[in-house]
Amino acid sequence: MTNTTPKDAVPRHVAIVMDGNGRWAKARYLPRLMGHHRGVEAARKVIRGCNSAGVECLTLFAFSSENWRRPEEEVSGLMSLFMSALERESAALFRHNVNMRFIGDRSGFSVSLQEKIQQVEAMTASCTGMRLLIAANYGGRWDILQAVRTVASQIAAGELDAVALDEATFSGLLSTSGVPEPDLFIRTGGEKRISNFLMWQMAYAELYFTDVLWPEFDEQCLRDAFADFACRQRRFGMTGEQVSGGKHA
Repeated sequence: MTNTTPKDAVPRHVAIVMDGNGRWAKARYLPRLMGHHRGVEAARKVIRGCNSAGVECLTLFAFSSENWRRPEEEVSGLMSLFMSALERESAALFRHNVNMRFIGDRSGFSVSLQEKIQQVEAMTASCTGMRLLIAANYGGRWDILQAVRTVASQIAAGELDAVALDEATFSGLLSTSGVPEPDLFIRTGGEKRISNFLMWQMAYAELYFTDVLWPEFDEQCLRDAFADFACRQRRFGMTGEQVSGGKHA
């Protein structure tokens, strides 16, 4: 993806719900897992596209805490695909200076998968380019709850004054600590909901929904999303005139 978008129109942080793998496969009379395999290819294109466009952080919702409810065969296949994708992609990420980090409750994964996650994180820890967050066994409510538990523990230990607790302190306890809040949220597949993803962090994100199924989401689709984002006026509670430099309305 060649970056022809003005730098100030490129979102710093893009968060994506990669929806539609199963429906893509079903429409072609293929097993659902084939859709997930094609979804990995789409993710590779989007990672490359965001990196070349100058995006600082990309967060991909790979596996939600609710996805365990899917058929056992599909979940098992997803775990195997997750492992193989990590083994295949880690070297390329390192070559392209992409720093990969995982957010979510890792305790639900096998020991071998947890070890592979740690290996990839360690391998790319020194990379100084785009930060890639993979949300796996992640839920927005879980993220907020684990931060609340930390706050409660710190208050009980006398390490934190409840009156002094502010949004910045709380944000620093979330799994996305250290990265800017998402500017652009993309959801493929035609659904129009957040689905328990980065609920605190996306308070001011621009929402972009597309009917394109994730396996077919390519660099041009990403450019279309960025073009739409560039047309938005991000006011953060101010008036349009204030943002554009005019008189206060």
